[in-house]
Amino acid sequence: MSDGTPDSLIPYDEIVQDALRAVVGRVLGQVEKEGLPGNHHFYITFKTHAPGVDIPRHLTDRYPDEMTIVIQNRYWDLHVRPAGFEVGLSFNQVGSKLVIPFAAITAFHDPAVDFALHFSAQADQAPEEIAEAENDPVKTVEEGSNVVAVDFTRKK
Repeated sequence: MSDGTPDSLIPYDEIVQDALRAVVGRVLGQVEKEGLPGNHHFYITFKTHAPGVDIPRHLTDRYPDEMTIVIQNRYWDLHVRPAGFEVGLSFNQVGSKLVIPFAAITAFHDPAVDFALHFSAQADQAPEEIAEAENDPVKTVEEGSNVVAVDFTRKK
């Protein structure tokens, strides 16, 4: 008998990470519509070379792995999409547009209420291809019939 916990066939960690990234998207979507309420502001850390990240070259040169941005007083054109967001920020008095997928985010912090989320880096992983379905095809009972038979037996 094994002393350790068996490996899960359900990717719970990945599911939880995606759900928590959705929290970031929901919060940013609310800020997009209504602005930042009260003293709320955000520190968002992300992988600069993750797929889908689009930031100026001088920023990737300065931050070759990870970068933290602050969304507080001077930001503009915040647009939230299902897969990520874009925002305008100023760096050394030069305006820049940043496009950041939620999968590239490694940390989100709102110091006004001491709320923080930390994520595993998904950014280095290439998206997985979707495999063909492995379930059995549907079989009709008889020619011209509306009745469908599905075999739920497990393959061994």
